[in-house]
Amino acid sequence: MIKRSVDRRDFLKGAAVTSAAALVPGSVAAESPQATPPAQTPATAPVPPRETDPAGDDETVTIDRPGGDFMVDVLKSLDFEYIASNPGSSFRGIHESIINYGNNSKPEFITCCHEESSVAIAQAYFKAEGKPMAVLCHGTVGLQHASMAIYNAYCDRVPVYMLAGNSLDATMRRPGVEWAHSVQDAAAMVRDFTKWDDYPASLPHFAESAVRAYKIAMTPPMSPVLVVIDGGLQEDPIPAEVAARLRVPKLTRTTPPQGDSGAVAEAARLLVNAQNPVIVADRAARTPAGIAKLIELAESIQAPVVDQHGRMNFPTKHPLNQSESAGQLIAGADVILGLELTDFWGTVSAFRDSLHRSSRSRIKPGTRLISITSVDLNSKSNFQDFQRYPEVDVAMAADAEATLPALTEACRKLVTDDRRRAFDERRKRLTEAHARSHAAARTEATYAWDATPVSTARLAAEIWAQIKTEDWSLVSESGNSSGWAFKLWDFDKHYQHLGDAGGAGVGYGLPAAVGGALANKKYGRLSVNIQGDGDFLYAPGVLWTAAHHKIPLLTVMHNNRSYHQEVMHLQRMGNRHNRGVDRAHIGTTIDNPNVDFAKIAQGMGVFAEGPITNPNELGPAIRRALAVVKKGEPALVDVVTQPR
Repeated sequence: MIKRSVDRRDFLKGAAVTSAAALVPGSVAAESPQATPPAQTPATAPVPPRETDPAGDDETVTIDRPGGDFMVDVLKSLDFEYIASNPGSSFRGIHESIINYGNNSKPEFITCCHEESSVAIAQAYFKAEGKPMAVLCHGTVGLQHASMAIYNAYCDRVPVYMLAGNSLDATMRRPGVEWAHSVQDAAAMVRDFTKWDDYPASLPHFAESAVRAYKIAMTPPMSPVLVVIDGGLQEDPIPAEVAARLRVPKLTRTTPPQGDSGAVAEAARLLVNAQNPVIVADRAARTPAGIAKLIELAESIQAPVVDQHGRMNFPTKHPLNQSESAGQLIAGADVILGLELTDFWGTVSAFRDSLHRSSRSRIKPGTRLISITSVDLNSKSNFQDFQRYPEVDVAMAADAEATLPALTEACRKLVTDDRRRAFDERRKRLTEAHARSHAAARTEATYAWDATPVSTARLAAEIWAQIKTEDWSLVSESGNSSGWAFKLWDFDKHYQHLGDAGGAGVGYGLPAAVGGALANKKYGRLSVNIQGDGDFLYAPGVLWTAAHHKIPLLTVMHNNRSYHQEVMHLQRMGNRHNRGVDRAHIGTTIDNPNVDFAKIAQGMGVFAEGPITNPNELGPAIRRALAVVKKGEPALVDVVTQPR
């Protein structure tokens, strides 16, 4: 921390005396050398605003230690590396404390152009780094801007640490806009999709709430939390009687809850005795250790694994990875283990979106279902992200990753020689099936190889050719490119895929890519973003953030010039209503004029090329962009692509 308050106070006092004396002709002060201005003062030097009291009843204009300084002490104790924000007056006190008292280090201020981008950056940062990032929001308007991204993080079970400025005391609000930006209960706007919130009334209260918020956010099921910080607490001097009792509480992390031992034993019995068990994982790998734990379980019973990609759960080249055969495996299973599934019902059921909506079971009669998910420990009713009710046989309200070691050990104890021989035979069949699936995907990728616009398979293949020898991370894939990266790339590390938005809110992809790249920066990882065009247009300003903070990121546009999912929905409606599909482009396409994403990126200070329509030009363009990224800067390649 830096200590400059005494010198600053003395300087300001001296300046005040000099200014007053200078108004009196012939005064001693006016002739004093100290009163002589510097010989050379730049004409453009910024002049700090002078603190005055229009009412004239308080002569104090400076203080040594505002409440914001103590707030920074608390944040430092929680080891935040970064705090993202679009600047706002409701948190000007703590903002100043972060950059001056805290020396803009741990946390370092990340300047954003939109609150939604701030939160999305923090969401992806956590998924790459494994610890939360803080976000500052300005009053009512900032929190409303941020709300969509907070909802995404809530649905994605990610602990974003939110701080929102406010002015509660109506008699202390500045006239005008501060009233519109203040509120009685700020957290009410986002309470339905945050895990916990508080509005501290004092600095000791803030210290406890700040530490408690961190602990709650990081306890599975993880979710965003919000601490509202009053402007007076941030800006006012710390009273002597309060300073004497200020302390930062010790953070104690909660051990993730494990499954009940009886339920674990029953699940192990079902899995070991099953003829066709299937493991389905969505947000199971909470930490880097999660992948290894899932491999141990799968190999202990030689069960196929279907990765639903909510996190990076299972290596794509592992022979037990049967994600491409999910439908066939689910239909033939006699036991299905679901690990942190977003939608267990949807996994085992087929839904028909026709004029009369209907559903049917995809599983055989008698198939046993086992669920391990921490989401059962914390559900809210208003926002319906919890999906249809699954009728499972064994339901463990527990953290899947924390439960895996006990389940694996229980399975191993039950394996007999007969079951081991059956497992070995199953492994052989699955290995052969995996090889066939991989070969089929490579063959399918060659279709339309030379087509214009560029096929999504060619897009993924060209990127892979340039990055496969690097320590890479696919930080975002907002454009639906038919899952080609998972079919063609070799995923085996937790940071190589960060999952999706959670709430499917458009505008997540580009800010999330910057957040993931920010986390990867200190490790020297190559961050790659396959970026949808519609998603890009929600938050293009985040490219400036990447350029300003020198965050290395390779963005390759999946520019199909449309919101193609909505095109397909309109086509479906047109057919259903006997009106044809020839007008489905209205309101769904991004053309006439076509967007030049390279020019937008260049205007933000980012190296960019494109639009590229010839697939043979794609590889060289990616190589040139990579050269820029390896120098520590962001780069973008705009590629005009087929729809999916």
